[in-house]
Amino acid sequence: MIGAANHQVLWAVVATLAYIVFHIWHSHSPKSVLSLMFKAVIYGVSADTLLIHLGYFNFEDLWPSVYLSPLWMWVLWALMAGTINGSLSWLRGRPIAGAVLGAICGPMSYEVGMRMGAGAWVPGKQTMGMILVGLVWGVAIPLFFYWDRSPLERGLVKNT
Repeated sequence: MIGAANHQVLWAVVATLAYIVFHIWHSHSPKSVLSLMFKAVIYGVSADTLLIHLGYFNFEDLWPSVYLSPLWMWVLWALMAGTINGSLSWLRGRPIAGAVLGAICGPMSYEVGMRMGAGAWVPGKQTMGMILVGLVWGVAIPLFFYWDRSPLERGLVKNT
């Protein structure tokens, strides 16, 4: 987000992609992790792009296209999907808790990004924008667990 606020996202994206590759390489099931990340990125890019075009917020760095959410957001969606079998594994089998957590933490994350200068809420649309981001993330967390069928034990063993 700091890089986006200063129009310098290249190294942050490269470093994040390197971590994502490392994460996939060290996973028990690289194919399933890659599949989940791909689905999460499609979901996130679609949701963010829709909210941009509906006029709720704008991002500072629009590369690769003014018609899509920025690339740095894509890698954040993939990175978040990588936490499903890690730090978020305790939410597996708890879709209501995942939805509530997503609905609260998603908008908070976007608000932090906006305050850091990575984007801006369209004047007069911040409240509705945050509600819609909350809905996107409230659906995202349980949906990502649905897409990822790894047993809980695999995620917990990997964390030790």
